[in-house]
Amino acid sequence: MERLDKILSNLGRGSRKEVKAMVRNGWVEVNGVTAKKSDMKIDTDNDIIVVDGEEINYREFVYIMMNKPAGYISATFDNYQDTVVDILEPELQAFEPFPIGRLDKDTVGLLLLTNDGKLNHRLISPKNHIDKVYFADIDKAVDDTDVKAFEEGITLEDGYKCMPGKLEILKSDEHGAEVMVTIQEGKFHQVKRMFKTRGKEVVFLKRMEFGGLKLDETLPEGDYRELSNAELKMLKGEE
Repeated sequence: MERLDKILSNLGRGSRKEVKAMVRNGWVEVNGVTAKKSDMKIDTDNDIIVVDGEEINYREFVYIMMNKPAGYISATFDNYQDTVVDILEPELQAFEPFPIGRLDKDTVGLLLLTNDGKLNHRLISPKNHIDKVYFADIDKAVDDTDVKAFEEGITLEDGYKCMPGKLEILKSDEHGAEVMVTIQEGKFHQVKRMFKTRGKEVVFLKRMEFGGLKLDETLPEGDYRELSNAELKMLKGEE
């Protein structure tokens, strides 16, 4: 059970004061009856709310797949830089979603946003061994010695030893390489730092997959959509 004014406020329909005025003016109906009090209790699973003739679709959580563009930071708010949450429409921002893990400012690709803390914990906890798959352009050739180093676990410049990762070479020559990288952690700039220990630089990085969920390639960079029920069940380990 939730208060009517809280539901409508969370959905971006106005402040508590504005919602109270809407109710007072008779613009809100609950189950076909004009609401009398803005603080009335609502059964979010069964009650039907209509505001000014429009039925409200209320849910507690939102789950969003974004094809993150370069130039945005993976945060909910920043005084100086654009965040991935700034890209979302106000109706979704009202749920106060946050990015699951992070992508660097110049990294693009699959980013999940939600206000479901339980799912966030499941996906970012290293003990759950959740795969994150990246496509990367490298400035130098990559060979089998790099593949083996990733398998054994790269030790970063600060002494931290990464969990074993998978490095797949798609193309490699004197001009550079294209690779796929699979890791189960999310340390700061981890993929870039792993290659740096091998004397190579990441020129371009794109996350393609997270927890078995693949980036929807029909999403242009900077676009997003909500997850399907099947995708959500897969992320939650229910399938």
